[in-house]
Amino acid sequence: MTAAASPLPGRLTGKVILITGAASGIGAAIARRCVEENARVACADRDMAATQALVASLGSNALAVGCDVTEPDSVKSAVATTGRAFGGLDGLVHNAAAPSTDGTVADLALDKWRLELDVSLTGAFLVSKFAVPLMAAGGGGSIVLIGSQFARVAVGKAVAYCAAKAGLMHLAKAMAVDHAGQHIRVNSLSPGAVATARLLQRWPDLKAADEGLGPAHLLGRIAQPEEIAAACAFLLSSDASFVTGTDLLVDGGYAVR
Repeated sequence: MTAAASPLPGRLTGKVILITGAASGIGAAIARRCVEENARVACADRDMAATQALVASLGSNALAVGCDVTEPDSVKSAVATTGRAFGGLDGLVHNAAAPSTDGTVADLALDKWRLELDVSLTGAFLVSKFAVPLMAAGGGGSIVLIGSQFARVAVGKAVAYCAAKAGLMHLAKAMAVDHAGQHIRVNSLSPGAVATARLLQRWPDLKAADEGLGPAHLLGRIAQPEEIAAACAFLLSSDASFVTGTDLLVDGGYAVR
């Protein structure tokens, strides 16, 4: 299996980055990658025990911040805490995700529909709402909204997820238009299936998930979290200084067919 590109120590030196949904999976991999590239990282999540354990493994350049992205006061506090602790904000990654929900429009419960949109889409709105002024005050920055290949192609019985991720992709484009004048770049990043605990909601183990989902990707496998983190670090860095308003597909070729 191909490994992600090695971190580039120093590429994110001096950057302060806030990551939502950072306690595990893709969020934890992004946090680790950013610290390895010398950023200071605020790891925000509702699961404080897991977040604190992650931060303990990352060292002094990481901070655990409690945050429920569906609650405006919680989000506002998380952004303010990050700014006070590290002296500003240069990067934002919205990675928080709701539990998987199955259903068509005919049978999906309204509360599950609302939760999906509240976490993925409204959560992105809220964290960006409070982060943008802090970024602008520091001269700009980069925002990355973690989406999905299902923003572009549909899958059965996932109307809430598909709708939320499609909305997230276009939110990034609209924000890119609004905030380019403040030197804030905004992009979405859309992974294919990734080997995280989230897949265990549907598969008995990650080997079974890879065998079941891998063939749908042109590369014949699912992604490792570190591969998504590498792409995210690129978007956060000055290597992507001319990249805004786009969706970066990191899906192993899933959406090609």
